[in-house]
Amino acid sequence: MKMKNLLIIFGFTGFLIISGCGKPNDPESIVPVDISGGYKIVATLPTEGYAQDVLKRDDLLYMAQGEGGLLIVNVSDPEHPFEVSVTTAEVRGYSAKIAMKDSVVYLAAGTFGITALDVANPDTPFVTVSNLGMKPARNIHILGNYMFTATSEQGVAIAEISYPTQPDIRGGINTSGYAYGLATSADSNYLFVACGEMGLSIYNISDFQEGFGTYPLAGWCDTPGYAESVTVLDGQSLAFLACGTEGLQVIDYADTSNVRIVGNYPSGGYAKELIYSDGKIFLTTEKQGLQIIDVSDAAHPALIGQVVTDFALGLDADGDYIYVADEVDGLIVVAIPD
Repeated sequence: MKMKNLLIIFGFTGFLIISGCGKPNDPESIVPVDISGGYKIVATLPTEGYAQDVLKRDDLLYMAQGEGGLLIVNVSDPEHPFEVSVTTAEVRGYSAKIAMKDSVVYLAAGTFGITALDVANPDTPFVTVSNLGMKPARNIHILGNYMFTATSEQGVAIAEISYPTQPDIRGGINTSGYAYGLATSADSNYLFVACGEMGLSIYNISDFQEGFGTYPLAGWCDTPGYAESVTVLDGQSLAFLACGTEGLQVIDYADTSNVRIVGNYPSGGYAKELIYSDGKIFLTTEKQGLQIIDVSDAAHPALIGQVVTDFALGLDADGDYIYVADEVDGLIVVAIPD
């Protein structure tokens, strides 16, 4: 009986101690952790469509906005952007990626191929080619007078664009995976393809033959996740891949017979699109927003800033600002700290 009473007393005392330890902090005393690294949103602009991708040229932004076609935005004052025009007439399908040559914009729209628009007058763009047969068009990369289109399970299609308003379809490359992201080396000898579940493939395009050549596989690297986007740093023979749930992967391709992963950063979101700038990767991660990753030490990428947005997809940047196409929020302008 005495032992039972002792246990009851001990249990009650323990409850008081545990209860005291578990008391929540006063909300007013909690200081939120700043994860921005000095990167901050300075402007937003809602878009009529679902913002998918963005490209900056001079004082204008060109945005692919799904079923909303092409949106042009003036950012001469980046902290006060305003709409210039929206073009939907004859823009078929769901515009997801964007590229540009001279005064012509190209939109990749999946099974509706490529749309070309003359934007010489940004107030009144007009379509010159619709439903161009490079399908399903997932992404676009321009190299001189040639356009490379990632066409998913169909590989990569090539068009000649010396007359930018009228692309001339040439040859192509059969890839081992679903082609999504594209990049080329500075010397134009290699084409890098982010191939979904098959990782990174590198093709030798040095003997280009005006787009009609045969382009052998020069190197390959299996990566975790789903490779969607790629950019390269030629001077260090490094490729950076956005690999979906597996975040950022850093690839060394100096020896194309031994292409290998040398670093990675788990983004925590779905790594979608990336660009390289001055030792840093700007990475969109859908629901985790925009992440800024220091890759000056390629083996040990480190997060140095993050801007949380609803659903970050495409992006572009200049020396002072990062422009994010967010499917929910529209255009987001992020200032780069000094």
